[in-house]
Amino acid sequence: MKLIVGNKNYSSWSMRAWLALALTGAPFEEELLALDTPEFYDRIQRLSPAGRVPVLIDGDTSVWDTLSIIEYLAETFPEAGLWPSERRARAHARSICAEFHSGFPDLRGHFPMNLRRTPAPHPRAPEAGRDIARIREIWTTCRGEAGDSGPFLFGPFSAADCFFAPVVTRFLTYQLDMGETVRAYADAVMTHPLMLDWRAEAAKETAIVEADEVE
Repeated sequence: MKLIVGNKNYSSWSMRAWLALALTGAPFEEELLALDTPEFYDRIQRLSPAGRVPVLIDGDTSVWDTLSIIEYLAETFPEAGLWPSERRARAHARSICAEFHSGFPDLRGHFPMNLRRTPAPHPRAPEAGRDIARIREIWTTCRGEAGDSGPFLFGPFSAADCFFAPVVTRFLTYQLDMGETVRAYADAVMTHPLMLDWRAEAAKETAIVEADEVE
């Protein structure tokens, strides 16, 4: 398999798909396309009708959109446990991932992922504040139900954590309000071995995407 991703410093949707694919343990190739360059647009149009990263290529099958990629991986590697094994928890995990996938535009717009940014506050609109409060509610509820089964949203690291990992980085980068439960969850995500690998590669990048650089 091959996964097409964007800059690791900025591409939150690429991070989600990469974490999920790495979590399966399956070998894969990686192709990084520099965002907002002529080369990016030329290459991605030949790989995905949506014209966006990430794209998963598995033989003659192409899968685009992160949520679709995660579902494809869950079907292909059921033993990887990308979704919780218990039916109710699995429904909950899918629901919160779909909720973020289709919503939270103000959070994403005001606080773009930028792993190299020096942590500091950034002014936010009231709409972003509502998104932030809902994210805290999701994480707190999940952690309360997971209990001591593991430090992540449903106990073990899963597709739900792949989905919310870029949001964790935003909370830390922009110093958004976090209570004790949310802080503990954020620390667990940021120190997961796969996240450490992604962050190390992001730190090596030098390209600047101006649209994702905010004061």
